[in-house]
Amino acid sequence: MASDDQIWLEQRTIRIDDPEDARLVPYRDVRERDLVGREGRFIAEGKVVLNVLLANAAFAVESLLVLENRLAGLSEQIRLCPDDVPVYCVSRSVMDAIAGFPMHRGILAVGRRSAPYSASQLIDALPEKSLAVVLCGISNHDNMGSIFRNAAAFEADCILMDETSCDPLYRKAIRVSVGAALKVPFAREGSIEELVGKLQQANFHIYALSPSGTESIYTAQPGTRTALLLGTEGEGLPKALMQKLRTVRIPMSLEFDSLNVATASGIALSRFSRFSAA
Repeated sequence: MASDDQIWLEQRTIRIDDPEDARLVPYRDVRERDLVGREGRFIAEGKVVLNVLLANAAFAVESLLVLENRLAGLSEQIRLCPDDVPVYCVSRSVMDAIAGFPMHRGILAVGRRSAPYSASQLIDALPEKSLAVVLCGISNHDNMGSIFRNAAAFEADCILMDETSCDPLYRKAIRVSVGAALKVPFAREGSIEELVGKLQQANFHIYALSPSGTESIYTAQPGTRTALLLGTEGEGLPKALMQKLRTVRIPMSLEFDSLNVATASGIALSRFSRFSAA
């Protein structure tokens, strides 16, 4: 005999057997295309990311697409969704046909972001003691996701990105961040010079991380309000900007060029976070 929970799940979900069903259009070929930029919509993948999405009031769930053998383990998450959010249940073959590749996690959601924060709004809302991450030209989605994951791990208060950085709500960036892209407040706008100017006006101590930095991160002393500035691999930060800022480096072997920017962010955030004194 089916349990009350099983009966409720059957009533709550919509079974779809045709991968061409129009209701599944937002999920189709998620590897080749993305919903970012379409009225704030994005694809969230996996149970961990779904939990973060449901816990953040700044985002809404528009629909769920769940593999039939994962449905029973999602009853708690489905109960958190408003009644008007459709929950589609499909077989493995249908799921793979929709996504365009084998979906091992078997859980997808279409999320929607409410009105995004501006950089000024984020800065104005920061506490007196705060740590901000500032990104210039980070265009690789793996790096972006990893930086967000590091920022969440070391409790950075926000991430500010210039307009040349990629969108952290791209599916791969969200997945690599393990949902941190849906947790850490962020703003993406304007030039890096404009962002730095806003932080300076708010009395932030800004440290530009570079292999050629004049000071070790281990001798630099974080201020009450600290901003860590990271640039893209290869070109790094604009030289004209670094000449105006305090530059720091991660001590490392002279026989090797540099660290991946995501790895460097983790080391630097560990140093500048409140946990460094623990």
